[in-house]
Amino acid sequence: MYVQELDPVADSLGLSALVAALPLVIVLVLLGGVRMKAHLAGLTGLLAAALVAWLAYGMPLGQTVSSAAQGAAFGLFPILWIVVNALWVYRMTVRTRHFDILRRSFGRLSDDPRIQALVVAFCFGALLEALAGFGAPVAICSVMLVALGFDPVRAAVVALVANTAPVAFGAMGTPVVTLAQVTGLPLDDVASVVGRQTPLLALVVPLVLIFLVDGKRGLRETWVPALVCGIAFAVAQFAASNYVSAQLADIGAALAGAGALVAVPHARVPADESVRASVLTGARSEDLDEADPRGEVLRAYAPYALIVVIFSVAQIPAVKDWLVKATRTYDWPFLNVVNPDGDPVGGNLFAWPIVSTGGTLVLLAGILTALVLGVHARVAVREWVATVHELRFAILTVTSVLALAYVMNLSGQAATIGHFVAAAGAGLAFLSPVLGWFGVAVSGSDTSANALFGALQVTAARESGLSPELLAAANSSGGVLGKMISPQNLTIACAAVGLAGREGDLLRKVLPWSLGLLLVMCLIVVGQSSPVLGWMLP
Repeated sequence: MYVQELDPVADSLGLSALVAALPLVIVLVLLGGVRMKAHLAGLTGLLAAALVAWLAYGMPLGQTVSSAAQGAAFGLFPILWIVVNALWVYRMTVRTRHFDILRRSFGRLSDDPRIQALVVAFCFGALLEALAGFGAPVAICSVMLVALGFDPVRAAVVALVANTAPVAFGAMGTPVVTLAQVTGLPLDDVASVVGRQTPLLALVVPLVLIFLVDGKRGLRETWVPALVCGIAFAVAQFAASNYVSAQLADIGAALAGAGALVAVPHARVPADESVRASVLTGARSEDLDEADPRGEVLRAYAPYALIVVIFSVAQIPAVKDWLVKATRTYDWPFLNVVNPDGDPVGGNLFAWPIVSTGGTLVLLAGILTALVLGVHARVAVREWVATVHELRFAILTVTSVLALAYVMNLSGQAATIGHFVAAAGAGLAFLSPVLGWFGVAVSGSDTSANALFGALQVTAARESGLSPELLAAANSSGGVLGKMISPQNLTIACAAVGLAGREGDLLRKVLPWSLGLLLVMCLIVVGQSSPVLGWMLP
């Protein structure tokens, strides 16, 4: 049996926290300073965490390795199981050219570039974030905007800023699922609080996008559809995350936002030619004028409809109960950890949701998508294998980061840092989103930031008397605002629109918006930690 200690280094909480923080510092320095590739930084941090657990905390080497293995296993299933299958669905639409049909369909919704930016970057970007995440929305949406005639820099900036409000529930809820797992908090509790924070961003982001596209004139002329879109997105994200399913939050929000936008008469008014001339400064793709048969357009939308239907059916009480019964829980081998009070920790057990996990449901949707789009079984399998190959470094990054997080959590390193940070007291509510923002800015992933800092936030919250659910959610909600300035996302955006080497230009344009929206989120969390906005929490 391994008993966690809070102050194993010279019986000092401060020194112990300093040593415990070394793995995190190493990862952040290697990523942000040395610019090492994320998977190498993650593996280096994992080695550091294992050495600290073994040498400083006295965790037996076998249990240290076992805890890392459990973290890696959780990274593979269910986390990466969701991501791989979601991206597989997208790859099949690209292969059959139904993605091009979808792009042309969006272009016909409105000839106003400001409305097109909302449809493509905000609504469709949220749908892509819901299904795949991990940089896919920025790459795909920026390319689509360039095809519509946007200047490459403006297209990249709009895509980066739009990729905020949906991130916490991206990749079928992967960030909040990870957050719940590493903190030991119920998923529904964490998702419901995040769903009372990020929707407030959704009210603002469409207006910001309009301003980025066409300045004050854009706000003056199109603020109504932008506000209606934001309200519909926010309401749907709140309702889905609190009362339906965290996995469906972004899908429902994206569809609601797009539906509301199209329903507003003002959004369908032809744009003034002067607007188009000043906004669309790039070359418009000629294939936008191609006519697509109605049946092919319906098939292009089918994959997303299938996912919505399958996940909705999975929420029917009888079906949900059956899926939950299929979940298997095991004693994780070579792991016997108790906390300082002598109580067994949750990490001794490993839950394997065989069919109830989002990845399996997306896999089913992918199989049906292959049938609807006419993809031969052999081709579909080849695309799935190609998806795994494309994500090979992301897979290594996620598994190493989660292995690192599990070693830190089970050895007691995260608890030590949390107890030390709790000294910030009431100021912790303001700093909590900043920590998540910093983690995502460096790692490029809300999932990774939640794995790294989730347990720390919960420990600090309990020690300072704040709500653990609030600070855990704040880590994820603040993190979404670091996505637009992460080196990975900046590089993806530049590569997608042919601006390789100009990451610094994009950073200067999006950094003020990232910091400004982060300040708003910090104030929201401070308000929710007090009677001012405390009524917002469940």
